[in-house]
Amino acid sequence: MSTKGSRSGGYGAESQETPLGDAQGTPTAGQVMGFGGQLRAWRKAAGRRRGRVVTQEEVARAILKSERWYRDLERGATARRLDREQCDNLADLLQLDRDEHHALLLYNQLNTADPDAGGDSRVRSALRLLVDKQMPDPTYLCDAKWNILAYNQAMAEWWPWVMEPGANLMRWALTSQEARVQYHDWHQHVAAYVRMLKYALAGHGDDPELLGLIGDVCKDADVARIWEGDAGHSVNRDGHVFKMSLPALGWETVDVVSHVLYPASLPDCRLVVITWWSDEGDTETDPLGGARNAWTENANPEMPTSTPAESLDDASRRRIANSLTKRPSVVTAEEAAALAGDDGVHLPVLSAMIGPDTQLTLSPSTHSVIWAVRDADGQWGISEVDAYTVIVRVPHAAINKDARREMMLLTRTVLPAEPKEAIDRIQQLVPQLKQRIQLLEAIHRDLWEADNTLPYVWDPTDEL
Repeated sequence: MSTKGSRSGGYGAESQETPLGDAQGTPTAGQVMGFGGQLRAWRKAAGRRRGRVVTQEEVARAILKSERWYRDLERGATARRLDREQCDNLADLLQLDRDEHHALLLYNQLNTADPDAGGDSRVRSALRLLVDKQMPDPTYLCDAKWNILAYNQAMAEWWPWVMEPGANLMRWALTSQEARVQYHDWHQHVAAYVRMLKYALAGHGDDPELLGLIGDVCKDADVARIWEGDAGHSVNRDGHVFKMSLPALGWETVDVVSHVLYPASLPDCRLVVITWWSDEGDTETDPLGGARNAWTENANPEMPTSTPAESLDDASRRRIANSLTKRPSVVTAEEAAALAGDDGVHLPVLSAMIGPDTQLTLSPSTHSVIWAVRDADGQWGISEVDAYTVIVRVPHAAINKDARREMMLLTRTVLPAEPKEAIDRIQQLVPQLKQRIQLLEAIHRDLWEADNTLPYVWDPTDEL
């Protein structure tokens, strides 16, 4: 079989062009099915687009290699690979589109994440829409270092920490006190997240942000101990079923199922959808029909016996979680505040305590707070949460004299609207809260009596 046709094209003959195939003209697997054959096809297609032949010599110059070296690569006679800069130069010369460029990177075992895709406003808008459309299931989008990029209303209601500036899943799960309370058998969850961090470290060990994140979470002694003792690696928590007790559901215990997806336009990001069941006491199988995860078998978290949230009925607790309204965004902070209505009350002290680029506006008529966070694109992302959610997020505000007025407004909003009903509720809560204070004081005194070097402030009533 003649190879003449494969050595010439409509744009003229190439000098020293390598024929396609062996001596009998039969294409090799490397030429037709592998990288070499694909390079040849891309080069021919580039010639048609440019209206002239793109020679092997020209390609070799673009990647700073000899013509012989490139000729061997295109023949499939070498397993040598290109680096990222060579791939980028080759993609420019051959006028490869985005998908072809990604394929070139894959052939050379390089990361295909597009660093510019995250800045594409169309990509981000499409992903935000996808996140919103998962309602009423809590859903969030995070990047490769678990920074929260987007979330829907249900996610904000169930886990308000996502609304805070710089929100990061790993920092919350591994270092916050509320994660220890909400996760049943928290240490088992730490092990799962540590394995994910170690997997990320294997591929991005020189990433300063990832190293900083690992350093931050390992400041916790429990996390550091598990990091040192667990050699496992894990990609994600897709399909994991575990128990949580959530304040948004009145501390009801639910079986949570984590579903992890990877958007094609941002392959290094994770889109996580949370589904759940109420616990029906089946200790043998999880909601997916499999054996219940080991970390849920002996869960017995210590939960508060009474909180203002428990005074809400089920419909109120799930008001936002079951809403079908998407999380909107507005251009200015003023537009965000206007969503609270004509009776809206700005909460500047509490906003500053939450963090920069956060604006809280109380809506007394709806007993809710418009929680606005300025996103990277300058838009203000809006979530509507109940007033108690804000109180829980800033418990230290109760002892801040500057925040006193705003905390009183929020607390009044949580109580029933009718004055008599509000007083009745206060009379129920005050004795319970006083009992808690007395228990804490008694424990404090016992600890001091066992060790007088501990700090203790004497109160005359101690002797009564």
